[in-house]
Amino acid sequence: MECKDLFSLRDRVAIVTGGDGLYGFNISTGLCEAGATCVIASIEGENCRRDKANELTSRGYHAFDRWVDLASEESINGFIAEVIATFGRIDILVNGAVARKGMNIEDMTIEFWEEAQKVNSTGLMLICRETVKHMRERGQGSIINISSIQGASGPNFPVYGDTGMSSPVNYTYDKWGMVGLTKWLANYYGKHNIRVNCISPGGFNPNITQDENNEFVKNYQRLTPLGRFAVGDDIKGPIVFLASDASKYVTGHNLLMDGGWTSW
Repeated sequence: MECKDLFSLRDRVAIVTGGDGLYGFNISTGLCEAGATCVIASIEGENCRRDKANELTSRGYHAFDRWVDLASEESINGFIAEVIATFGRIDILVNGAVARKGMNIEDMTIEFWEEAQKVNSTGLMLICRETVKHMRERGQGSIINISSIQGASGPNFPVYGDTGMSSPVNYTYDKWGMVGLTKWLANYYGKHNIRVNCISPGGFNPNITQDENNEFVKNYQRLTPLGRFAVGDDIKGPIVFLASDASKYVTGHNLLMDGGWTSW
């Protein structure tokens, strides 16, 4: 097979949870550009999801929007069943949705912790559970979990300086757990030709990276070997690689896409 064909996702159906978000939409776009039919799944309002799908459709790609609540087993089960009924298959699942809000451990309440886990832990498990059932029957599939550098190293709190920014305790807990789940799924379902990998990005925050005077921005760029933050296109290559036959002998891997942040 020629290299260009190894990277092609033509005739494949992909789901991207959180597919209308900052990273999610770049992921959805990259999959579409490689030839996939992409289902942009989100709990966000219909107009938000549809606008993103329509933007890709207007460029000639195959993109569709669907609503799903990852805190609800009923919603997840119905969503996966609907995708299979509509498109006939699921080749790729990208778990990009996350309940990101959080706090430090001294302020954490049981109610808030458990509410976040409904999406970041239980919801992740449930959508993987329903998807691997289908992929196992077909004897193939690729699942890609979007973790974070917070799932590869502990948070560097001094980098935030006096900005008031921080990294919530539940986010680090969730992202380390996602990497562990990735390896479990990869090891258990490898015999069914289901590959499960992780991407751990870092340094992507368009909302603040334009402010060169921000202390966090200056510190982060100084401490990153490539000397810059990530841009949206940076995740397209890793996503297409792990989704396609270009990585058909890669599973259980956590690909660090962080400009070298964790290499020190």
